[in-house]
Amino acid sequence: MKTRHGLVMVITGDGKGKTTSAFGQAVRAAGGGLSVVVIQFIKGAWKTGEVSALARTSLPITIERTGLGFTIEGLRDPRIPIADHVAAAQRGLAIARGHLLGGKADLVILDEIFGALLAELVSLEDVLELVRSRPTDVHLLLTGRNAPQALIELADLVSEVRLVRHPLEKGVLAQRGIEF
Repeated sequence: MKTRHGLVMVITGDGKGKTTSAFGQAVRAAGGGLSVVVIQFIKGAWKTGEVSALARTSLPITIERTGLGFTIEGLRDPRIPIADHVAAAQRGLAIARGHLLGGKADLVILDEIFGALLAELVSLEDVLELVRSRPTDVHLLLTGRNAPQALIELADLVSEVRLVRHPLEKGVLAQRGIEF
């Protein structure tokens, strides 16, 4: 029996599709018999197609939504204090640590962790420590815009999603089933 070599994977860039790509990897991993945990750091209570679709399956994919929503000014709900976003992100890191070190997850996905870093909800040092402390047979996938160079250098696989054109440029708003 081959020993699994856990990979650190990064999906970053300014284009649409980082989360969708990560969920595709989750489905592929589950289809290969791996147990998957997805921790979403930003999405909040948004009803997304990926989460709705997976809820209809018996795939071994657990989704933990720790984020409270967008933190970017203009998109952030002003009724949610930044301190609450910080606490939620810290809870997400703790959950991730538990799954990484608990021995039951084969693939852990930190969705929008780079957004949490950019918003200063978590520290780069904490994320680096999490990546370095994972067992060598556990895969870890991190997503979001603006991946820090230190995490890119630690990764075994880095993919960049580049924006070429987006329908928002023509005034077409986000649509269920396509953007979320």
